[in-house]
Amino acid sequence: MHIDYYASLNSPWTHLGAARIEALAAKHQATLRIWPVDFGTIFAGSGGLPLPKRSPQRQAYRLQELARWREATGIPIHIHPAHFPTSEALSASAVIGVRETMGDAPAVTLAHAVLRALWEQERNPGERATLSAIIAECGLDPAAVLALADDPRWAAMREADTAAALGRGVFGAPSYVIGDDIFWGQDRLEFVAKRLAKG
Repeated sequence: MHIDYYASLNSPWTHLGAARIEALAAKHQATLRIWPVDFGTIFAGSGGLPLPKRSPQRQAYRLQELARWREATGIPIHIHPAHFPTSEALSASAVIGVRETMGDAPAVTLAHAVLRALWEQERNPGERATLSAIIAECGLDPAAVLALADDPRWAAMREADTAAALGRGVFGAPSYVIGDDIFWGQDRLEFVAKRLAKG
């Protein structure tokens, strides 16, 4: 079994599902590959709107839902984090560079640490010094990973990955794709579990 995991490193919903998708993959012995694609481009290509352009009603409802899911999951998420939205350019390139040179597991670990920093710890992973510290906390070499992140081929790969995601039908974050089945949102993890159980 294999899960393609399309993630936004700015998304509270990706963060709320992070530990749970890892646990599901481990339980079902499924491989998990993360794709930190550009959801600005995804939204533009699929009819979605970035958060600031959504109606006041939708923005208000989003905050209510975040509070509900924080209570339901017990994940200590800040509803109004100090550094949201943050630039994903460097962190996404770091995650992709790690994925392509070190493997899927350390890439997932780093991506989830970036999300925790933003949504739980009031840190700004868009800042180089902060990202360096996050990388070290993951047991990776900050200088080596930041040097990887500076390689322009990963930004180019992110663009290609984003186009491929759109072509595959991905339109929101997080999306978990198993074969031809797309599961959008951390609130669909129950269905991901059922799909994995089928083998």
